[in-house]
Amino acid sequence: MRSAKALQIGSYKVQIRVYYEDTDCGGIVYHTNYLKYCERARSELFFQNGVMPFLDSSGFVVANICAKFLKSAKLGDLLDVETVAIEIKNSYVVLNQKILNKYELLFEMDVRLAYIVCEKPSKIPDDFKTIFKELHV
Repeated sequence: MRSAKALQIGSYKVQIRVYYEDTDCGGIVYHTNYLKYCERARSELFFQNGVMPFLDSSGFVVANICAKFLKSAKLGDLLDVETVAIEIKNSYVVLNQKILNKYELLFEMDVRLAYIVCEKPSKIPDDFKTIFKELHV
């Protein structure tokens, strides 16, 4: 994975290379890897801000995903994963994530992340909320 960088206020971009382990025998990316690439981008967002995406017995869990698989990525492709916050509430955030190959949209999903403490929905800490607010459009 190459370094992550902020594109502009309101979006975040990470580049991910497709490796052999990500593909089937024909060099096409397995569908589950698109979800993994988006998860990596979300984690990288926190790492680039100097924090872990969890605290002790708390963190984000995926509550809902709506995904669209549009085209296939292939072995060797350098993909852009773009993340935008479309809704920020007290205990959850909704992100839109897109995977592109040279500006061609391959995959898009909206993911709702709930924040939990000891397995119960809880208020998102202000430090985490600030990170998402920088991505809000």
